[in-house]
Amino acid sequence: MQCIVNRRAQFSASHRYWLPELSEAENQEKFGACAKFPGHGHNYVLYVSLVGELDEYGMVLNLSDVKHVIKKEVTSQLDYSYLNDVWSEFQQTLPTTENIARVIWHKLKPHLPVVRIQLFEHPQLWADYTGNDMEGFLTVGTHFSAAHRLAHPRLSDAENANIYGKCARPHGHGHNYHLEVTVKGEIDQRTGMLVDLGALQQVIDDYVVEPFDHTFLNKDIPFFAEVVPTAENIALYISNLLRSPIQQLGASLYKVKLIESPNNSCEIYCENLADGNGNRSTSQPVLTTV
Repeated sequence: MQCIVNRRAQFSASHRYWLPELSEAENQEKFGACAKFPGHGHNYVLYVSLVGELDEYGMVLNLSDVKHVIKKEVTSQLDYSYLNDVWSEFQQTLPTTENIARVIWHKLKPHLPVVRIQLFEHPQLWADYTGNDMEGFLTVGTHFSAAHRLAHPRLSDAENANIYGKCARPHGHGHNYHLEVTVKGEIDQRTGMLVDLGALQQVIDDYVVEPFDHTFLNKDIPFFAEVVPTAENIALYISNLLRSPIQQLGASLYKVKLIESPNNSCEIYCENLADGNGNRSTSQPVLTTV
């Protein structure tokens, strides 16, 4: 039986987004604060996913051996380093989060059965790489606070209470929603970016955070006047809001994850949805409850 195991590692390093063929003004326009000299640093967290058959001892791999390989090939070289200089790959393509993940994959693949590299630059920004040439995934996390009431407008209060329980109470209730937006795209051979991160964050702020934050969704967001604002419907609506503007940035929206509470979250995988006009396709959201 095949099984995927995950090994966590970490390293601290600095980097700078700077292309010598561009002027100082052009670098600052392209990379913003990330172009400042001499660079900036992060405490990176790395997850290496490995696949294999379960052996007679109940293991896929000896995790002690895995630990030593990751240390030898990756973390001992990157820890407390200036990434732009440490590996030759970063001379050609800048050490963005998504490109670091890609290069780590290729460093480990000759030694381990890697199926995914996930690299966190910080808790609200991480990249995934699965070995598909220059294709990568970048996830941005953010949050908004909003109230809602779960009640279908064509049902009585008693009928809504029967379906939605306490969530149907007339004056509603609130959540501190955590939103994760994952985009997919080609990592640029020179800049190392699959999307302009500042532009992506601005799109999420403009289309979701600012309109949704500190609202009563049923009353303040016209879409939810007739659609019950469950976590599933909110995530689906957000995916429809974001798909077109993210496409205009040169990437594609891959997934929207909405965490309503520590116990409930909803994931929408966006590639198979029918359109961007709020119409639900045959692709259903995946609701996970802990």
